[in-house]
Amino acid sequence: MIQSMTGYGKAFTQLPQKKVTIEIKTLNSKNLDLNVRVPSAYKEKELEVRSKLSKQLQRGKVDFSIFIEVTGDETTTIINKEVVNNYIDQLRNIAETSPENTLEIAMRLPDALKTERQEFDKAEWVEIEKIIDIAIKEVKKFRADEGAVLANDFNNRITNIQKLSEDVVILDKERMILVRERLEKAVADLKQNVDENRFEQELIYYLEKLDITEEKVRLKNHLDYFLQELSGNESNGKKLAFISQEIGREINTTGSKSNFAPMQKVVVQMKDELEKIKEQLLNVL
Repeated sequence: MIQSMTGYGKAFTQLPQKKVTIEIKTLNSKNLDLNVRVPSAYKEKELEVRSKLSKQLQRGKVDFSIFIEVTGDETTTIINKEVVNNYIDQLRNIAETSPENTLEIAMRLPDALKTERQEFDKAEWVEIEKIIDIAIKEVKKFRADEGAVLANDFNNRITNIQKLSEDVVILDKERMILVRERLEKAVADLKQNVDENRFEQELIYYLEKLDITEEKVRLKNHLDYFLQELSGNESNGKKLAFISQEIGREINTTGSKSNFAPMQKVVVQMKDELEKIKEQLLNVL
């Protein structure tokens, strides 16, 4: 079954000193477009995360984030005492203020705080990997659910095109009778004797140029092929897009050959259904 490229997944775990949350958002894109945000403590695992996401999610614009919320006494931010004391001395020389105000101003100035780099913790990463996998599963489930909705819409629209193509078959018989009558009347209005054999040959040549039998057969085959791929095990939006282009080619040729208003109206309806399919295909994995 097809899958949408739109997805969302979220998972978290509580570690001894921190809460780690994984969030993944995906949108449609022609190729895989990864945006990975990883805290500095886990930077060495960024390539590994990218590899996992590319294998599991395949295509689309993917935003991946790891959020850290410190819940214990552990902190990596400390006061830079030398810098703060230097700021305080300078502030006292500039203006007389209370010690509290001086300290408050000094703490707002650049480099008053410094962050120490955390060492990579393998045990922590094992737990984080577990929730990354959970978040990816959530995204894939979201994509599958969205894909089921899209598949239902595609089925309905392809069915509509099939019904309209049946109307074209009925109208084609009426069209060819009218074309023949119109040609015969045109010849009669010339009030000249014509060679019947030559006239039949010219008529056949003209009718063959207007004949849409091949287009009707190819259109039916393309519509059947689209439904076949739609119900397959793999989601291949690009392949469905190629098939829809072939469907459009046959519909356009039918319209250009028809030269018959009732048939052209049906062709317009077919084009409308196909355009809606093409729009939705942009979001299929």
